[in-house]
Amino acid sequence: MKKRRVIKKRFFLFIVIVLLGLLFLKSDWMSRWLYPIHYKQEIQISAANYSLEPHLVAAIIRVETNFSNNAVSKKGAIGIMQLMPDTAKWIVKKGGFKNVTNDALSSRADISIEIGSWYLQSLNQQFKGNKYLVIAAYNAGPGKVNRWLSEGTWDGQLETVSRIPYGETRHYVQRVIYYYNKYKALYPDFLTK
Repeated sequence: MKKRRVIKKRFFLFIVIVLLGLLFLKSDWMSRWLYPIHYKQEIQISAANYSLEPHLVAAIIRVETNFSNNAVSKKGAIGIMQLMPDTAKWIVKKGGFKNVTNDALSSRADISIEIGSWYLQSLNQQFKGNKYLVIAAYNAGPGKVNRWLSEGTWDGQLETVSRIPYGETRHYVQRVIYYYNKYKALYPDFLTK
């Protein structure tokens, strides 16, 4: 009798695992549950304002804070897009933003997304639309990325990302591209309006 129960439990467990596996592999809703995009409207608006791909903005947010507002890094980066206070101050001045404080960047996702998107657009212009250079510069700073280019350390291509001398930035670029591709596949209609 006991042996039958064990066999039934194992069979039931096997069926549950198979069903979960099928759901995981074949279900968009399961994938979207694992890879959500929060603040969709704010991302779409800011991406449209600065001619960016919303999938890229979402991927950067995912890697930076996993959509967690009020985040502060160990190095002092603030907001959902994790801008350093000095960089944020420069963006606010250069972009002509009015009444944007570090407190607002830290507590309001819409402001952080707007300021971060402006910065991405600025990097996009500086690096002539090379998304890999833009992502690396968002993490390490444009000065370092320009130095890597001028010294021939890295050519700004995904195939040679292993040449990025900073492990953190190398891993960052790979993670952002991973989520960017995931979001493009899962949310094909998540386009600028």
